[in-house]
Amino acid sequence: MGRFHRHDDGTVHTHDDHSGYTTGKERIAVLEDIFIENDRCAAENRAAFDKHNVQVVNIMSSPGAGKTSVLQHVLQAAQGKIRVGVVEGDIETSIDADRLGGYGAQISLLNTGHGFGGECHLDAPMVARALKDLDLENLDLVLIENVGNLVCPAEFEVGEHRKAMIFSVTEGEDKPLKYPVMFRSVEAVVVNKIDLLPYLDFDMELFKANLEKVHPGVPVFEVSAKTGEGIESWLQWLFK
Repeated sequence: MGRFHRHDDGTVHTHDDHSGYTTGKERIAVLEDIFIENDRCAAENRAAFDKHNVQVVNIMSSPGAGKTSVLQHVLQAAQGKIRVGVVEGDIETSIDADRLGGYGAQISLLNTGHGFGGECHLDAPMVARALKDLDLENLDLVLIENVGNLVCPAEFEVGEHRKAMIFSVTEGEDKPLKYPVMFRSVEAVVVNKIDLLPYLDFDMELFKANLEKVHPGVPVFEVSAKTGEGIESWLQWLFK
């Protein structure tokens, strides 16, 4: 069918890879139907969250930025205070879900490689499936750890109330300019691995300037999942 992208205004654009025999208009119609169905399911998910007074945050990043390590701090801080559930999205394995065990949170693992075609993102129907393994009535907060990817996860609503992304200083200052849809879609950017700054040529001020170009005013939290530095400010935003 070719590659596709949904723009901020909801329109869909495809890049023809010359596979298949449908016209460009037909492909766009199919993709629009996919997004319409996804958004319908996202609204149903959101209604279920609101019914149970559960706040939901969709957490995204590139692979290896440190989502799971940051979430370990979150779950540790939440113990005895906030009832947390996690939808753990990965293409394969339970490695990250296993790391999040032992903190008292409900964990629902969703491998997109099992019945979902190995998708590089979570969409609303996938999250709806994962919610069957969470007891929303006994939760205050659900964290959706999306599949590591800087493109597709930002384009699919899943019913969340807020989106946040984990960004690693090892990724370079240019990422907001190269992947603007992701950085524009979130309500907070968590800059992780600041403990590595003495060993890198990363320019934090240039990164923030680039981020300001694509998403003016978005909150930025500088943290180290390794040392715990800066985590408290991020938790205040997350638990509010």
